[in-house]
Amino acid sequence: MILSYDGAEFSGWQVQPNLSTVQGALASAIGRITGEKVLPQGSGRTDAGVHALAQVVTFVTESSVPTENFLKALNDILPASVRVLQVAEMPPEFHARHSALAKTYRYRIYRESICPPFLAHYVWHYPYALDEAAMGRAASLVSGEHDFTSFAAVDPEKSNTAKSVSQEGPPPTSLRAGSSSPKNPESRGNVRTIFSSSWERCGDELAYTVRGSGFLHHMVRNLVGTFILVGRGTLEVDDITRILAARNRSAAGATAPASGLFLVNVDYA
Repeated sequence: MILSYDGAEFSGWQVQPNLSTVQGALASAIGRITGEKVLPQGSGRTDAGVHALAQVVTFVTESSVPTENFLKALNDILPASVRVLQVAEMPPEFHARHSALAKTYRYRIYRESICPPFLAHYVWHYPYALDEAAMGRAASLVSGEHDFTSFAAVDPEKSNTAKSVSQEGPPPTSLRAGSSSPKNPESRGNVRTIFSSSWERCGDELAYTVRGSGFLHHMVRNLVGTFILVGRGTLEVDDITRILAARNRSAAGATAPASGLFLVNVDYA
């Protein structure tokens, strides 16, 4: 299943007691259709306030409901802030997270002095002076394979997040997928491979787009917060290399707000 959602009203993807989450809303909707207790698995666990243009989700069902009927049925039940864009039956070994080869995230910063209210939940409003060219040079330094410990959230209650959460037009994906766990690129501690990392001016917005093998908890937002320091002149471009080598969260910048982050797509073989 390919899912799009506005994360502003949710406490993230993952089910949490007494909180509204995307996974919880989806599990409830599936249960109403199939009569089964199902916990859908996403390609990554987006945080509270983070959005998705094409989150990939799998679940297993023994229901006799035709695959194609889930599209309309789920969209009739789910809140308007969550839309199912596509469904397809996949082989048992396919899994939304374990089968993923790469993910793309985009972070949007609104640069003008007054942010339109209709954009407020979807950008970081930052109207202050920035050297955008320096930020672009800094972004290129994280491309390649690195240990991203300096850009990973420090949270003792989430010690397993180094396996990658997410904090990012894939091919058709699944409703009736199995839960086997083929080897994937997110299984090597805090080492990740970044295939592309760049800033681009888009009218009144400055957008950071990053594609990688996987992402640690808060990794994209911590990268953005650090690049902002480069733009302000607090850090030099070459400091990015030093921060990577430090493998210490305190060496990097603050975490950028969740509102500007979008999971764009997920790539599979």
